[in-house]
Amino acid sequence: MITEGEVLWNPTPERRRAANISDYLSWLERQGRSFDDYSALWEWSVTDLEDFWGSVWSYFDILSPPYESVLKDRRMPGAQWFPGARLNYVQQVFRNRPPTNPALLYAREDGHPQSMSWATLEDQVARLAHTFRMLGLEQGDRVAAYLPNVPETVVAFLATASLGAIWSVCSPDFGAPSVIDRFRQIEPTLLIVGNGYHYQGKIFDRRSQSQDLIKALPTVSQVLMVDTLQDGTPGSWGGQITWEEALKTPAPLDITPVPFDHPLWILYSSGTTGLPKPIVHGHGGMLLTHLVSGAWHMDIHPSDRFFWFTTTGWMMWNIVVSSLLVGATAILYDGSPSFPAADTLWKFAEETQMTVFGTSAAYLHGCLKAGMDPGRRFDLSHLQAVGSTGSPLSPEGFAWVYEHVKSDLWLAPASGGTDICSPLVGGVPILPVRAGEMQCRILGVKVEAYTPEGQPVIDQVGELVVSEPMPSMPLYLWGDSDFHRYQASYFSVFPGLWRHGDFIRITRTGGAVIYGRSDATINRFGVRFGSADIYRAVDQVDAVAECLVVDLEALGRPSYMILFVKMSDNRELDDAVRETINSQIRQILSPRHVPDEIVAVTDIPKTLNGKKMEVPVRKLLLGQPEHEVLSRDAMSNPECLDEYVAIATRLKLKGQS
Repeated sequence: MITEGEVLWNPTPERRRAANISDYLSWLERQGRSFDDYSALWEWSVTDLEDFWGSVWSYFDILSPPYESVLKDRRMPGAQWFPGARLNYVQQVFRNRPPTNPALLYAREDGHPQSMSWATLEDQVARLAHTFRMLGLEQGDRVAAYLPNVPETVVAFLATASLGAIWSVCSPDFGAPSVIDRFRQIEPTLLIVGNGYHYQGKIFDRRSQSQDLIKALPTVSQVLMVDTLQDGTPGSWGGQITWEEALKTPAPLDITPVPFDHPLWILYSSGTTGLPKPIVHGHGGMLLTHLVSGAWHMDIHPSDRFFWFTTTGWMMWNIVVSSLLVGATAILYDGSPSFPAADTLWKFAEETQMTVFGTSAAYLHGCLKAGMDPGRRFDLSHLQAVGSTGSPLSPEGFAWVYEHVKSDLWLAPASGGTDICSPLVGGVPILPVRAGEMQCRILGVKVEAYTPEGQPVIDQVGELVVSEPMPSMPLYLWGDSDFHRYQASYFSVFPGLWRHGDFIRITRTGGAVIYGRSDATINRFGVRFGSADIYRAVDQVDAVAECLVVDLEALGRPSYMILFVKMSDNRELDDAVRETINSQIRQILSPRHVPDEIVAVTDIPKTLNGKKMEVPVRKLLLGQPEHEVLSRDAMSNPECLDEYVAIATRLKLKGQS
């Protein structure tokens, strides 16, 4: 069995020299600054914020009039970055485009990859922006989109941002009530809707849901319809403008410069336990942050073909689009990752000659459990890097990538969040890859592990805290004029410091290990651990497809830990499987980690973005009413919840909730 921290990859001298971050280090040397290693560079980047972020601005040659200062106010929240600057995220997208590489590659699950050139992308953005102007769209107006991961969505975002209007998108796999909960808060002027999407070999018509949105959003004055099903139907269902009509008039691309802190887009929290938070990010903060993370921590070059499996409802869609900032080709995929075959995405990697393959840790763990061997089945000779996020990738997941995908690629898991639309910890191509660890803390991001008493610690598990401001922090939450909800969400536990809500350990080598959500952490018989520890052990059991663990310790009551297991095909949870699970947990962790009860369920409750709902399930099992702890509309599989409600009732009758 592989050991956490074991070195699995070292960059070759050639790889180090070719890395974008090496070019930045050479540039710094020419400015009179030199650093012995990444650790020293990171320390400078979080200690001298003004010099570091000023260097980012200069290195990437941001188009703007001179700014007054880099950081006028360090307060959190409320830090003021680059006052006096005027820029636009879209300017950077089109200023350094490569002459030959495509801007977009895209495919639906039922089709072959197609491409869009940079010239076509710019032309469509310019035409759509012109139409938006003719419709009266102004700076600060909100454009809400209900669209899948298709090129039209990228075009619509860039056109919106080029005018200084504010973008917000929900994936069409969200039901209408969930979308209304989000869009109603931001009062959009323009609504863009598609007629449906493809998933798992089926067509999901969304015309009825789109009509529901139109009726529920009284501020919408214009509706733009996109034939996302490509069946010629959108003009027949009562909208005002078709996509083809919106692109009819040629126009030059006229980009409006805006202040650094002008809103770029609005993302949303999961909304599992209440109304989703509308999180507002600015043009300047996202531009600088995505250049740092994309160029230096993902090492994206103009020659790269960058892919991350995502829907438009997850922040990773924004990250895919951000690859355009450095001139790379962004790869879009609309459909299921497992249709028509479980290894469809690896075939897609071959077809597109993908250089960066991004996905969730859950997907890689699923490939491991399914016994996939994509490196032998497909031509992945172009593949240089694999990224992973969404949940912790186990050491065994690391090993599977190197054994069954490619032995000489760079594996770079990352962890961040929708709240900042960027990573906090992740990869860097000049350091070794260690099993189960992320390589580094991101430049300019002072991530620390804090004890409950507020002390930073190394090589101990603690709360993930960001102790200095960073440009990617939200400008505000929409409608939260007094910052009350913002303060309560991020700054209430450690006043003046950003508490992210994860447990983390910073290793002595400068890496990081994420242990899951801190509010789902288990404290059992004096041993505190994260759910990721249990998941790593149970992942070794072939009979189990997936699991979820909660501990019902509360208010001084003893620990009672339940492990919910979704069984693999045609397997049953019998005594032999139970003993295998417990034995695996004892061997990898300890006897204290063995659950009190193992329960077979049909499915594991997940958010619309595919994350396990540990905290709401725990609250439900502790006896809180369903309507107080979660919203079924915020779930991807609400049909499975009845099973957990019944279990909660059983526990209550037994006096365990």
